[in-house]
Amino acid sequence: MKSAAILLSAVLLILSVPIFMVFGLGSATVAIWGLKLPWSTLIQVSFGSMTKHVLIAVPLFIFAGMVMLRGGAAARLVHFATTLVGHWPGGLGIAMILAMGFFAAFCGSILAAITAVGTIMIPQMVDQGYPKPFVIVLAASAAFLEALIPPSNAAILFSALTDVPVSRTFAAGFVPGFVLIVILGVVVTWKCRHLKNPNKATINERLSAFWAAIPGLFTPVIILGGIYAGLLTPSESAAVAGIWAILIGMLVYRELTFRGIVSALHETARITAVIFAIIAMATFLSVVLTYSQTPQKIIAYFTEMGGTPLTFWLSVAIICLILGTFVEIVPVFYLTVPIFAALALSLNLNILHLYVVFVAFAGIGMITPPVCVGIYTAAGVAKESPEKTFKEVPLFVCVGIVFGLLMIFFPAAATWLPEILN
Repeated sequence: MKSAAILLSAVLLILSVPIFMVFGLGSATVAIWGLKLPWSTLIQVSFGSMTKHVLIAVPLFIFAGMVMLRGGAAARLVHFATTLVGHWPGGLGIAMILAMGFFAAFCGSILAAITAVGTIMIPQMVDQGYPKPFVIVLAASAAFLEALIPPSNAAILFSALTDVPVSRTFAAGFVPGFVLIVILGVVVTWKCRHLKNPNKATINERLSAFWAAIPGLFTPVIILGGIYAGLLTPSESAAVAGIWAILIGMLVYRELTFRGIVSALHETARITAVIFAIIAMATFLSVVLTYSQTPQKIIAYFTEMGGTPLTFWLSVAIICLILGTFVEIVPVFYLTVPIFAALALSLNLNILHLYVVFVAFAGIGMITPPVCVGIYTAAGVAKESPEKTFKEVPLFVCVGIVFGLLMIFFPAAATWLPEILN
């Protein structure tokens, strides 16, 4: 029965059936006909997985980011980043990276970041002579900061799966996020050092850009300050961020309209539906793993084989690289994190270290064909064929691997800040 379910899942993937259906049909086949479980068990567990309180923050953070995009805050953050570093060698590329980092601080959606920042920066960079394929892959790679710099949907999903407090998972992504910004900045500086850049902004221009961006820059203070001060839960802080985004969009920048709010709600509903459909169906797989005691068997096998922490981390890296190439990051979370977390705990490894290493390698799938949803989104923004950008992918894959290896061998990057805040 398990072989038939695996074959069914493989056929469905080849036929480009949506991934949530692949999870649902394959796992349900094993659960009902193989393990003789009733439908009610699958439905109850699935419903429970989607109604965890921490997951309420996912659509609320997405909504805040969409409102920021339509209300003018995103444009002002991009302009501020450009005035800071636009005149440096490769300055517009660095400005895009910084803008992605700013946007990451109030929106948990990677695709929203590509749309918000890429819509502004990609045409500007292409006009300045930056190669369009390079710009597209850079946008997709820099948007990965959304998975590290809090608030992050990846952190929320990881916490929901492992019962680690969201505040600690958020904190674990801070330092790695800044490390990735530096690495990407170095690559862009070297790659684009001969390109022409805009003139250096004057002090008055920088101050004006900073003043205009203050309401947007204040958003992370509201979100993270409320969480770490113990005043707000992650879900409450996400709700406050959404209200704040509406206020500054309508009263400060005066660019947000009722139609814009409706559009933000529509986009939030679309993205949330995709995420939660995957969560619901991936839970079927968790039921199969639980009743078949698969995690326990894997732990026992790994221990009997004399598995060490290093072999564990290398296994995580290789598995995430392979799965991330063919499957989006959310289903990869639900497919592997429960098993990885159990193995990490059996080896006395820090679960927050696992989060950062996992995200580092699974996130490379955002830019690797055939899925490469990040590149397809950025190419859509740039109105370019995705296939023309693939020649730039190997460079950024190498960047991702280097970053992931740094996170493996320097666990303090993930654990230092959570320990201090704790």
